[in-house]
Amino acid sequence: MKELKGKEYEKLLEPLQLELVAMARWLQHSGKRVVIVLEGRDTAGKGGAIEAIAEHISPRQRHLVALPKPSDREQSQWYFQRYVAHLPAAGEITLFDRSWYNRAGVEQVMGFASEVQVKTFLEEAPAFERLLVDDGIVLFKYWLCTDQAQQETRFSERLTDPLKRWKLSPIDVEARKHYDDYTLAREAMLQATHTAHAPWTLVDFNDQRRGRLTLIRDLLDRLPDTRVPESKLKFPPLKGKPRKERYGVLKPIATIDT
Repeated sequence: MKELKGKEYEKLLEPLQLELVAMARWLQHSGKRVVIVLEGRDTAGKGGAIEAIAEHISPRQRHLVALPKPSDREQSQWYFQRYVAHLPAAGEITLFDRSWYNRAGVEQVMGFASEVQVKTFLEEAPAFERLLVDDGIVLFKYWLCTDQAQQETRFSERLTDPLKRWKLSPIDVEARKHYDDYTLAREAMLQATHTAHAPWTLVDFNDQRRGRLTLIRDLLDRLPDTRVPESKLKFPPLKGKPRKERYGVLKPIATIDT
C-alpha cells in the first residue's frame, strides 16, 4: 500500500476532526469522562496521534499527559497513584502519551522494575482499570505497531534533524538493542491485561498518517451517539461607530557596536 501523502491525509482527517469536535460537545453535554491510553515502541507515533485528536478540542477540556521519570517521592507511592491525579473530571478527555503501562514495558526491559514489581503490576492493572470503568470512565487502550526497519528509519531522522533531536534520549538509544525483549514484554502484557472491560486495540503505524486515521475512526465508532444540538450564536449589532484603538508602535532596540 502506498504511503499516504500530506494533502490526501489532510482531506481525510478534516471530517474526522469535525466528529471529534462533536464528541467534545457531547462530553460537555453529558458529563462523561474519556481516557485514551496510547502505547507503543519508541518512534511509533504516539505524539502525532495525540496531536491529531486534540488539535481542535479546547485546552480547557482535554489534557495531554506525558509524565517524566518518577521522583524519589513518587517511587515510594502506590504505583498507580501519580496517574490517578491526571484522570478527567466531568466533560473532559485525558490522553496518556505512555501511561501506567511503563511498568510492563520500558521499566521491565531496561531493568528499572523488579520481576516482583512487574508481576504485581500485571495482576493489579486489570483491577485498576475495572475501577475506572465501573466509575463511568470511558477507557480506550491503543498499541501503535511499528516494525524494526521503520523504527530505525525514524531513529535516523531524529538523529539528523535538529528539530527532532530532542525526541531522542539515551534510553531510546539503549532500547534499540532490546527490540526482541520489548516484543516479549508486550506479548506478556497483552495476555495479562486484555480484558472485556478494558480491551487493547492494535493499530498498524508503519504509515503514521494511515495509522492516525484508522485510530480516530475506531475511537469515534466505539463511542455512543455523540450528536448534540449545537447552540446557535449570533452577534448583535454594534451601537454607534466602531472605536479606533490608540496605541504606540514598539520600535526595535538599535544594536550598539562596542
